[in-house]
This record gives sequence, C-alpha cells and structure tokens, in this order.
Amino acid sequence: MSESLTHVETAGFYRGYNRGIAISVKLIIVLLVLWTATTPNAADMLLVVQAATIDYFGGWYIGATALFTILCLVLALLPKTGSQRLGMPDTQPEFSRFAWFSMMFGAGIGVGMLTYSTAEPLYHFGNNPDVIMGHAEALTVSNVGPAYKWTLLHYGLTPWACYAVVGLSLAYFSYRRGMPLTIRSPFSAMLGQRSSTIIGAFVDTAAILATLIGIAVTIGYGVTQLTFGAHHITHWPWLIEESQPTKLALAAAVGVIVLAAMLSALSGLGRGIKWLSNLNMVLSWVLLLIFLVFGATWFAGEVFVQGVLDYLAALPAMSSTIWSDTSTQKGLALAQWQSNWTIFYWAWWIAFTPFVGLFLARVSRGRTLREYAVGAIILPSLMCFAWLCIIGGTALDLELSGVAQGAILNADLSAQLFATVDVLFQQAWVFPVTCLCVVLLLTYLITSADSAVLVVNTIVSGGVEQEHASQHIVLWSLLLGLVIITLLLAGGLDALRSVMIIGALPFSGVMFLMMLSLLTAMWRDRHGVSSAANT
Repeated sequence: MSESLTHVETAGFYRGYNRGIAISVKLIIVLLVLWTATTPNAADMLLVVQAATIDYFGGWYIGATALFTILCLVLALLPKTGSQRLGMPDTQPEFSRFAWFSMMFGAGIGVGMLTYSTAEPLYHFGNNPDVIMGHAEALTVSNVGPAYKWTLLHYGLTPWACYAVVGLSLAYFSYRRGMPLTIRSPFSAMLGQRSSTIIGAFVDTAAILATLIGIAVTIGYGVTQLTFGAHHITHWPWLIEESQPTKLALAAAVGVIVLAAMLSALSGLGRGIKWLSNLNMVLSWVLLLIFLVFGATWFAGEVFVQGVLDYLAALPAMSSTIWSDTSTQKGLALAQWQSNWTIFYWAWWIAFTPFVGLFLARVSRGRTLREYAVGAIILPSLMCFAWLCIIGGTALDLELSGVAQGAILNADLSAQLFATVDVLFQQAWVFPVTCLCVVLLLTYLITSADSAVLVVNTIVSGGVEQEHASQHIVLWSLLLGLVIITLLLAGGLDALRSVMIIGALPFSGVMFLMMLSLLTAMWRDRHGVSSAANT
C-alpha cells in the first residue's frame, strides 16, 4: 500500500499536497467571501437557503445521527465485534486510559461548554417541546426535568457517536488495513483504487469545507462571549453597544484568535498545541471545582440523576421524532424549535467530525471497539452532563430561589455565564473568576482553531505530515479568519448558522458512506473475502 491515496505534487508551491483539492476549497471560500461582502441581502438569502435545507433534509440530519448512534453502540455490545482491536490482535494502546480519555474529551468539546453550560438549560427552562405541547409549565420547578432532558440530548450519546463513527472508520482502515489515516481511506472497501480519484477528491473537499465552517461557527459564538467577558472586566465602551458586541470588537477578537492559532499550529503538536491543551484541561477542572464548591451542589446532583434518567427514557423518541406539521400554531412552534436547536446542533457536531474523528483515530490505536465506545461516547457524555448540571444547575437554582431576580435569565445568551458569576460570588471574587472564564474561553478557541488548521493541512497532503507546511498553515489560518469576519460583519451569528447547516450536509452523506464502508470491510474481514483495496 502506498503512503498516500492522494495524488500530490512533486515540485512547486504545492509540493507534497493535492493542488486540485487545495485550490478548489480556496476558490469556494473566496467566492463565498466575495459574494457575502458584495451582496447587500446576503444574510437574508442564506436564511432562505437554510430554511429550504431544513425543509428537505432536516429529517435526514435526525435520522442519520440516530443511525450512527445505534451502529456504534451495537458494534460495541456484540461480543465478536466489541472485542476486536483497532489494530492487530497484539497491538497495545499507546496512551494510558486517563490520558487517552482526557485527550479525546478535550478534542471533542470546548467553547460550547462555556457558552451553553448556562445558556441552554436556561433557554429550555423557558421553552422546550414539553412546554409547547403543554406537558410542563415554563419557568417553574415542573420544567427543570424537561429542560435538562432536551439539553442533554444535544450533548449526549448522539453527538459523540457522530465523532466516534468517523474515528472508528478511520482507525479500522488505518490500523487493520495499513492505509493512510485520512478521510478517503474507508471508501476503499467499496471503491478500491477508484477512491483515490474523483470520489476521493469530493470526500476530502467536503471534509475540509465542513471543518472550516464548523470552526467558523464555533469561533463566531466564542468571540461573542469573549467580547462580553472582556467588557465585563475592562468596561471599555467600544466593546459593547446597545447590549451587543460591536463589529470592531468582534473583528479584533477574531484577529487575535486566528493569529494565536496560527502561531500555535506553526509550533506543531508537541509544543503550542500540547501546552494549550494541557492548560485547557487544568483550567476547566479549576472552574468546575469552583462551581462545585460554591454553587448549588445538592441541586446540581439531583438534576444530574433525574436528568440522565429522563434523557435515557426519552432518547428513542427524541432521536426519531421529526416535527414538520406547520399548519397549526403548535406544530409551527415545534418545527421552529427543532430547527433552531436539534437540527442546528446535529449540523454543528457533523461539521466537527472530520478533524475530531481524525484525532480520535490517531490516539485510539490498540483499543478494543468496546473500550472505544466507552471512551469516545459514554464517558464524554457523562462529563458533559456533569458540566451542564453543575454550572447550569447553579444558574437555575439562583433563579428559582429568587436570588438572581431575572438577572441571569434576562441576560444575552453569550453573557449568561458572566451574569451567573456576578450573582453567585461576592464582589471581590467576581473579577478573578471572570478572568478565569475569559482565559479558558480564549484557550479553547485557539486550540480548536489550530487543530482544525493542522487537520485541513493533513487532509490536503493525503495524511502524510509535511516538513514544509508553514506557508500553507499561514494561508489556511488567514482564510479561516477571513470567512469568520466576513460572515459576522455581513449577517452576524445567523449567517454563520446558515452556512454551517448548509455546508455540513455534504459531509453527513460522506459519514453515511463511511459507515457502509466500515460494515463492508468488517464483514469481508470476518468471512475472509478479498478486500476491494487489494483487488
């Protein structure tokens, strides 16, 4: 087997890279930026396309993610497949279980935990499908359980299974078939050498676009919260106007993050990225411990237990129900809620799967499929639940007890974490805890961006690490920053959401085909059938 399935140039600027894929992606990005910058109603047009995408493919997003979850769990539970190793039978894991899990959790989650740890439980406390259908009353104790049931859906087994199915496919073909650790490798099970031609180019292009768009949305939401946090600390008037971040503040924040991510990526995995990842983990545990000690610990524990039980009981229905009847007010409200939350989340997680899946595969050599399912799906879900219940539960308890008096609920979604800090802590502690949140947010954003840039660079090179990657890392970083700033200035977060829901669609199809390729390869290996890759 050759070192790369991708045709790469042997000389010139693109030496070691697939010029066709690189130029195609850059051309698409530049055209998107130019169109957005020169079209006055670009944001409105994106919303129209987003609405059409949801109308036609919203059910596909829900059905596909449910299928990925079932596949991963079934493969782990079956005795014969669950005991298979990602590698040869005698391959031993490269990392300890603790280090392995820490790296996977850090790769798969980040700024969302800071932005939505308070925002999502509080939003669903006011409105969720149970409230719309009349099963719970908004803003009352009776709605705490339903609020967490729907919150946990978006951070539980389903999204982590999306990461896991991509990582599992890549790891299986790389470690059991000796193929490059790149997105197109799984397609060899069905397409053989044809996977390195047109189909492979489409797969890699879809993966790169999904990665760039997913990171753009993450950074877009992150810089909004970062601006609120910076204003909370400095009180500089140019950061916030009319309760919203100014365009200058957003552009400046994006510039700082992209520059820092570029420098981190240039330093390589062993230096900047590793240092920032370790710092992320330490600061995350410090912040969680602070809320565990000073927050509503007992209430959070009750919410965690009840929330998990309600979530597991309702998971089949929540994962398969599609609300599309807009002929009644209730039906329209349910469809809008699902579009704004569940479908948006599934697109967001799918957009992250190319680079998170690659990372999961990279660190999971030697693990059994059962270990992989526990480490990549179950434990990360429980960690997310704990985070959402401890921090979000504290915010809910402050509102339910009357201490907050609406100060948290009425704050902007991106400012609710800082509003919680204001209410919870005495004045002397507000400043250091807010600074901790801002620093943690900044490091999460930088590590997400630098990891994405490195993965894009790896995909374009066919999975082979290049020694002369600096100029390409700089170029991909600048393109990423350009996309974020243009979309934020043109249509704000709505424009970013629209592009992501639209842009994640092609890679959701790639994921489905990867799943079929994995099943095909496992069946052939088990029955001794010659693989397509070797025909």
